[in-house]
Amino acid sequence: MKITDISTTIVNAGMRNWIFVRVDTDQPGLYGLGEATLEWKTRAVAATVEDLKPLLIGRDPRELERNHQRMVKHSFWRLGAIGMSAVSGIDMALWDITAKDLNVPVWRLLGGRVRDEVKVYTHLGLGDMTSVYRSMSSESVVEQALKVTEAGYNAFKIVCIPYTHYTAATKDLDLLGRIMGDVRAAVGDKIEIMVDFHGRPASASAALAYIDVLAPHRPLFVEEPVPPGDSVAMKAVSDKTSVPIATGERLVDVREFQDLFAHRAVGIAQPDLCHAGGFTAGRKIAAMAEAVGVGLAPHNPLGPLAGVAALHFAVATQNFVIQEEMSGAVPWFSEVLDSPIVRKNGNWQVPEKPGLGVELNEAIIAKHPFKQEPIDVIAEDAVLSDGTVVDW
Repeated sequence: MKITDISTTIVNAGMRNWIFVRVDTDQPGLYGLGEATLEWKTRAVAATVEDLKPLLIGRDPRELERNHQRMVKHSFWRLGAIGMSAVSGIDMALWDITAKDLNVPVWRLLGGRVRDEVKVYTHLGLGDMTSVYRSMSSESVVEQALKVTEAGYNAFKIVCIPYTHYTAATKDLDLLGRIMGDVRAAVGDKIEIMVDFHGRPASASAALAYIDVLAPHRPLFVEEPVPPGDSVAMKAVSDKTSVPIATGERLVDVREFQDLFAHRAVGIAQPDLCHAGGFTAGRKIAAMAEAVGVGLAPHNPLGPLAGVAALHFAVATQNFVIQEEMSGAVPWFSEVLDSPIVRKNGNWQVPEKPGLGVELNEAIIAKHPFKQEPIDVIAEDAVLSDGTVVDW
């Protein structure tokens, strides 16, 4: 069997352009699908897939590890977020092909079933971007949180940390305390709540001031309390709180995760299969995390193909904790592909179709061609009153 072509399809979904990757083979009807979505870098990722294609044309798609090494090592330059997203989408498609060839679901290739259903969480507004990033009052957060629980979710994440520099203002701490207290009171103690800091605090001390306010309300974890890539600062936060610390969505190399684990800087790792190297790298990251007592809550606010990949990964990953999803990002989310995802009682069910078990709906895709992603949520919001540009 040989790879004959690699191509991309771009689908605009409002804040994001989903990038779907297709790998064709010389076997009639046998091809694989993956997702390589990377916000505000759509054209660069699609072009990088084209750049990687010559490394794989004519190769056996079932040589999963070898093909992954070809893309990473024979690119010579370290690939970064753009390059690794392209690698990730191709890698997923190769696993899809291999599993289809063996007539088994991808999760069987990943080691087999270790659980009977997959716990998931969503965001405010069920993925609507305005609700996710612009719900900064107690009233709006409570209203949206109740809608999420009414939709059958047992867990959700909120992004309500004020835009911050090196110190946390008293008024911001009070606001966060009110929001978290009101949300906990509204949904009760059987619902898990996560708080995404988005790396907004520029110092460990500012992050800890916010975490101290959140701690009495028992969040499942707080995410990216300081900007990613600084394992020492992350450990400084972890060492001074009992609230579980999570990070990893913006790490794109196995070695970056190794540094995080070597410092014992987090309790929860959040690799994104669309950025960190697909299934081939994802299973290595999971094994490294398990060896040092770290759970996995993979990142995934992306498209429906990314969700299916996350489902297969979670079914077969021992130290998996909970899976992010954003199936309400656009009203037609579930129409883009024939998805094997079924949610019951807040949990995804285990799929049985060969490969990833998906087919794209070309008619729906054609209605949503590429558009430039909006930047207003960044340009307008992530600036302090004195004009200082901060992390968003």
